Amino acid sequence: MPTPELRRAHTIDSQSSTANRGWRVVAADVYCRVPSLRITMAQAGLAIASGLVALVLSLAPASAKTSLPNILLIVADDAGIADIGSYGSEIRTPNIDSLASAGVRFTQFGVSATCSPSRSMMLTGVDSHLAGLGNMAEFMAPNQKGRPGYEGHLNDRVAPVSALLRDAGYHTYMAGKWHMGEEPEHWPASRGFTRDLTLIPGGGSHMDDMWGLKGERQLYTQNGKILKALRPGFHSSDDYTSAIIDNIEENRGDGKPFFAYLALQAPHDPFQLPDEWLGKYKGRYDQGYEATRAVRIERMKALGVLGAKSTVFPRLPNVPAWADLSDEDRRQSARKMELYAAMVEHMDTNIGKVIEYLKAKNLYDDTLIIFLSDNGPEGNSWDVGPPWDNSKFEEWGKKGTFIQYGAAWAQVSAGPFRMFKGFMSEGGIRAPLIIAGRGVRDSGRISDAVTHVMDIPATILKAANVAYPKTIEGKVVVSMQGKSLQPVLTNSRNAVRKTSDWLGWELFGNRAIREGNWKLLWLCKPFGPGGWQLYDLKADPGEINDVAAAHPSIRDRLIGHWRTYVKKNNVILPNTSPICGQVATNDSSK
Repeated sequence: MPTPELRRAHTIDSQSSTANRGWRVVAADVYCRVPSLRITMAQAGLAIASGLVALVLSLAPASAKTSLPNILLIVADDAGIADIGSYGSEIRTPNIDSLASAGVRFTQFGVSATCSPSRSMMLTGVDSHLAGLGNMAEFMAPNQKGRPGYEGHLNDRVAPVSALLRDAGYHTYMAGKWHMGEEPEHWPASRGFTRDLTLIPGGGSHMDDMWGLKGERQLYTQNGKILKALRPGFHSSDDYTSAIIDNIEENRGDGKPFFAYLALQAPHDPFQLPDEWLGKYKGRYDQGYEATRAVRIERMKALGVLGAKSTVFPRLPNVPAWADLSDEDRRQSARKMELYAAMVEHMDTNIGKVIEYLKAKNLYDDTLIIFLSDNGPEGNSWDVGPPWDNSKFEEWGKKGTFIQYGAAWAQVSAGPFRMFKGFMSEGGIRAPLIIAGRGVRDSGRISDAVTHVMDIPATILKAANVAYPKTIEGKVVVSMQGKSLQPVLTNSRNAVRKTSDWLGWELFGNRAIREGNWKLLWLCKPFGPGGWQLYDLKADPGEINDVAAAHPSIRDRLIGHWRTYVKKNNVILPNTSPICGQVATNDSSK
C-alpha cells in the first residue's frame, strides 16, 4: 500500500474578571489583552459611579437560576478518540475527564472525516451535502462547484443553532476556528453569534504571527470586524478560552442564558506551545508508537470504552517498525509525539479554566457542557516550506515551526480503529463525545448508543426548549436530521435510534452506511478495494474482517440505503479527490 501520508501542497486558505483580563480592540484593530485597569483622576467620578452600580448588583445572587440552561459547546480539532484520558490515553486530561465522571461518555459517536463538513452538521443538524459543505471548499471538485449543497460555506437553506438561540433570547458567543465560509456574509457574526474571536479559515499558526501554510496572513475577526493583528504572545488555546470567559462575564447576571462555542484549534498541526509547555512530555514516548498504542488499547478495554475481544487494525504497511528506525529517526518521531501530547494537555488545561470560572460564578450547575472532536486524528502530512523552519530540532514547537506527527502516531490516537482523518473507516469518523451538566443524570456512565454529530443541534435545541423552524428569515430550511440525545442523557432510554435506523457518509469519494452494528464501507484503492466491504462493528471495530460475501442480503440492503442517501442528500461524487485522485462518478450503487 502506498503511503497514506498524502502530500498536501494546497494552501489552508481555507481566570479572572474582565476588569483584569479584558479583551478589546485598540490602536488599529490590534487584538490585545488589557493587563491592568489604569484610571486617571478625570475618570474617577465615573469609576466611583460604576463601582456603586457594581456593588448593588453584587448584592444579588451571582447567578440567579434561569429557567433555561446555559450551553457550552467545546470542540477539539483533530483529537483522536484514544487521546483523552477517560478514553484510555496516558496524556493528562483531568478536566475533560472530570466531565466524563460527571456525565456520559459516548463510544459510538460518528462525525465526518474532516473539519468543515463535521462543523456544518454540528451547527445545523443537517447533512453536510445539504448544508453547503458537501466537500471541503479547498477540495471542491470541478463537477461539484456551483451545485446546491457544495457552496463551500453554510448556505441559506439551513438554520444554524446559533441563530435560533440568539432569536430565542440567548447570548451567543464564539471563539476559535470557523472554516465554514470566508466572505463577511458567511462569518460567525452573520450566522447568529453576537460576540466572536475567530480564525476564519481552516488552520494555521497557533501564535501571533497569523501565518497560513505558506506564510500567508490568515483572516481573523472579532465581533464581525477584521483583526489586523493579534496580541503579542497570543496562543490559540489560551486566547480563545479567555475570550469565551470574558464574553460570559460581560453579560453575567442579566438574566439571559448563554450559548458559548469554544472551537479550539488544538491539537491541529502545527504543534506549537508556550515555552513552559515544550518539555512537559520529554522522554515519555521513547518506547515508540507500537508500544504506546498497545497500552492505550488495553486501557480502553479496562475502562469499558472498548470491548474486551475487539479487533485491532494493524500497523500500516508503509509505517516501519519502531525497532527498524535509526536512532535519529526515533528521536525525532518521539519528539513530535511529545509536542502533540503537550498540545492536548494544554488544551485540557484551558478547558479547565472555563470549568473553574463557571463554578466560581455559580454557573456550572446551570450549564449543559458538550465536548467532542470534529474528526479523527491527522495522519496525512502537509508539504511545508519557507517561511516555516523546522531545521533546528531544539526549536521544534515554537513559533515559526510546523511540526506534524504522521500516520504512525495518528494510529496511536485512533486506538484500535482503521486509518484516520480523511477516511470513512472508523479511525476517521469515530470521535470522543462527552456530555455533562444540567439535565444529565447518573454520572459517570458510558453509552454505546449510535450517535452522530447531527444530533448535537437537536440536543441543544431540546435543552433550550427552542423549536426547529420550517423557515428562517423568510426562506424555507432543510428539515433537521439529527435526533436529541436527551433520552440517553436523562437515562430514560439507552438509545435514540432503532437497530433498523441507518446513517450515511460521503467525502472525497469514499463512503459508508451504518445500520445498527452493520457498516458498509467503500474506500478507494489503495486504501480499500474500491468496492463495498461489510463489517460487524460489534465484533470487529477494527474493520479487518470483510463479511460481505457471508451476508449478501445485508450488504444489498445497506447498498439500498446508500442509494437512498445519495438521492435524499444530493450527493455528487467528486470527479477528483485529494485522497482518491480520479473518482468514477457513476458507481454509487456498486
